[in-house]
Amino acid sequence: MLAGALALAVTGCKQAPAEGELVVFAAASLRGVFDELATAFRRGHPGVKVTLQYAGTQELRAQLEHGARADVFASADTRHMDELVRAGRATAPVVFATNEPVLIVSRESANVVTSLGELPRAARVVVGGPEVPIGRYTAQVLERARPLYGDDFRARVEARIVSRELSVRQVLAKVRLGEADAGVVYRTDARGVDGVSVVPLPPEVTVKTECPIALIQGAPHPTLGRAWLELVRSSEAREVLSRAGFTPAGAP
Repeated sequence: MLAGALALAVTGCKQAPAEGELVVFAAASLRGVFDELATAFRRGHPGVKVTLQYAGTQELRAQLEHGARADVFASADTRHMDELVRAGRATAPVVFATNEPVLIVSRESANVVTSLGELPRAARVVVGGPEVPIGRYTAQVLERARPLYGDDFRARVEARIVSRELSVRQVLAKVRLGEADAGVVYRTDARGVDGVSVVPLPPEVTVKTECPIALIQGAPHPTLGRAWLELVRSSEAREVLSRAGFTPAGAP
């Protein structure tokens, strides 16, 4: 039912079969949502091939800066998108959803780390790298936590960091597989994942993250790219985003 509504949102009315390929670069955290939207897009655009490329936002930005061909880019933060705009590679980005980081703990450490303040008790902490959006958000959280847990809190947590990953999905995987005791990921990535416990962050330290999307300058298929942007901002897509744990732009 939802897929049919999404297809209607894309087409608006009957249209002749289309040809071509839509290439979407998207942050790893958007995989579930965009996979679902792509199914509806294909129904609404017969004959169009939809290629979704997922990776860490910073990796995708680097590819685009070096000339990678894509029609649309969806980022996990505004910083990397703004850099692409300044470089003349992306145009008129709009924020379509927000998210927030949470602390996740492995099954083995669930009784050891039950709050952010206990994170220094974890033997092995994994985070995103400094250029990865979730890594920068994690650094902001640790800095904001200092008034709550002491000026040395960030240093005590960083002393436990055993790796800095290239995407939020890699952080999640290491904790889920027991290769790390705790890590910080997006709320949406942690939903319904076996093997991890989710620890919400205190309101004083939480960070609201923004997901912008934009058409790539010189996109091979700009008409298809604009159709994807319309779909992502449609009321039906807002339902998909909400179900995945995102807050659609404009929602209270």
